[in-house]
Amino acid sequence: MSTKCEGCKDGKSLDLPFSMAFQPIVDIETGLVFANEALVRGPNGEGAGTVLSEVDDSTRYAFDQQCRVKAIELAARLFDPTANTKLSINFMPNAVYEPRACIRLTLATAMKTGFPLNRIIFEFTETEKMDSVHVLNILRTYRDIGFLTAIDDFGAGYSGLGLLTHFQPDIVKLDMDMIRGIDSDPVRRVIVRNTLNMLADLNVTPLCEGVETAGELAALRDLGVTLVQGYLLAKPAFESLAVPSTISELLSPAA
Repeated sequence: MSTKCEGCKDGKSLDLPFSMAFQPIVDIETGLVFANEALVRGPNGEGAGTVLSEVDDSTRYAFDQQCRVKAIELAARLFDPTANTKLSINFMPNAVYEPRACIRLTLATAMKTGFPLNRIIFEFTETEKMDSVHVLNILRTYRDIGFLTAIDDFGAGYSGLGLLTHFQPDIVKLDMDMIRGIDSDPVRRVIVRNTLNMLADLNVTPLCEGVETAGELAALRDLGVTLVQGYLLAKPAFESLAVPSTISELLSPAA
């Protein structure tokens, strides 16, 4: 087996302190938190850039592994075990050498902490250098194991529609640029409305991220969106769970 695969498996070759913040994804129909996304932070809450700038090709495998472990361990401690709240973890396709080999530490951590596999969402962001065959192999493997899958920043990348022709994830996160000012931009509303219709036909759940104003939230609700994430509802909370604002408060006439 490749040495890269061994490094990916155990994640022991990285000496980089970091932690996680959690940002809620809210179901605006019920007002409940559907999931919390784990976002990398410095050990004292510093921004993600302070950590990611220290990651290079030689440490990417171990960093990806340690991110998964940290996210699951914190979620197991913070999440209500009686609820069905999901944990969303970003992964780097280029940090996965072979899906079933590189998932072993994740599975071991979930087993050790008692965090259910069907409450873990693995999401990735498409990039220009992405090997679509490799990504599809990862996504199909993760689904077979029992994880949920998501495409992040849909509409901002290079091959999102092409990927959808081969694999339909559980969730597609519409990029914030599609959402920004949608309440006053008829072109964005047309694009988002038709994207939502397409996803409904494919039985894929849409999630709109980057929501920052009550107007954007109201426009998305009118379009039938239920899952929403953004600073309007709650900012990421370092090593804790944020309590999102209530939808009724955000959409009241005084909001």
